Amino acid sequence: MNSATILQARYRHLHAPDPAQEPALAQSLAKGPAGVALWHIENALTGAGGWEPVKAWLAAATRAEVTAADSACLTYGAPALAFVLHAAGADGQDRYRPARDQLDAATAALAHRRVEAAHARIRRGELPAFAEYDLLHGLTGIGVHLLHHTPGDDALAAVLSYLVALTRPLSVDGETLPGWWCAHHPHRFHTPGGHANFGMAHGITGPLALLAQALRRGAIVDGQREAVATITAWFDQWQQHGDRGPWWPEAITREEEAAGRPHSPRPGRPSWCYGTPGITRALQHAAIATADTSRQQAAEDALAACLTDERQLSQLTDSGGLCHGTAGLFQTVWRAAQDARAPALGAAARRLAGTLTGQHAVEGTAFLEGAAGQGLAQATALYDRAPASRWDACLLID
Repeated sequence: MNSATILQARYRHLHAPDPAQEPALAQSLAKGPAGVALWHIENALTGAGGWEPVKAWLAAATRAEVTAADSACLTYGAPALAFVLHAAGADGQDRYRPARDQLDAATAALAHRRVEAAHARIRRGELPAFAEYDLLHGLTGIGVHLLHHTPGDDALAAVLSYLVALTRPLSVDGETLPGWWCAHHPHRFHTPGGHANFGMAHGITGPLALLAQALRRGAIVDGQREAVATITAWFDQWQQHGDRGPWWPEAITREEEAAGRPHSPRPGRPSWCYGTPGITRALQHAAIATADTSRQQAAEDALAACLTDERQLSQLTDSGGLCHGTAGLFQTVWRAAQDARAPALGAAARRLAGTLTGQHAVEGTAFLEGAAGQGLAQATALYDRAPASRWDACLLID
């Protein structure tokens, strides 16, 4: 069997939507039919499948009215469906244009509302929740869609200007903290003093990656370069030096911030969502955007060192998924290798490709933590080519 046939057989449980799918998840890019549609879109664009499964999964995703409420984000509602419909037209064909245009307009309006609310919070001198700005639920994620699909819209400039404002310090109870310091615990329950989050999914890594990608694509607002410098200086400050290379904490508390060091003596798992891979890809983007070759090399060296540390790699308990597992690690490394100055990351990506393509499909159909995302990453590994649909733009690694 050829590679396409192998993948189709391995992921046959993605062929048709489950009519019993929980309605609340339908519009979810992370967990619902909207995310599975990306798998079928990639297959259709590459000739490995047809468009009928795409139509079926999109129908399942839009059984209820698509929400553009203030809680909508890259992984749910209008921005999620807009991202998916743009992926379906990545080959230049004008598929789903009326619906896509409506969703784009709703997403732009949503971005302006959420930016206004965020600026009002800043003016009040309050700390944010990471859902205000992060990739999965916040304005960074909405900005990803705008940058890739409607870059001329003033909504993108509004999001980028907000992220610049986010990097300005806040004074809380007489103490100066980074503007992205969250008022809550990393797992969202209240904790005295809050935390600063380093993850790509929920932390300041996502805004750094978006600001840097926007610089690389010529989408620039006042203060953007300074904002990139502020965030990279934060990563410089919190970089730890282990015997297997540099690493960063997943989050720090007020107590750790006061001590100037994290409590954890060693790095966590090397995943896309948290850990060295996501962080170093964002730092690599920033270095390329600012033509800082020494910083770029340092980021790539840190990623390469991470990939030789068996203690880190052994923590990938979710073997196949994008968020926590090998699929996300591989896709991040593969993208970083395309920009790398030296061949080490390309060799590492090939090693990871062998591991990933040998894995069986994980349980569940979900994009972020299930078989749809794993299958998409396996397709990259098997064909060694960028996704035709650019589905991994939503991970901020492309």
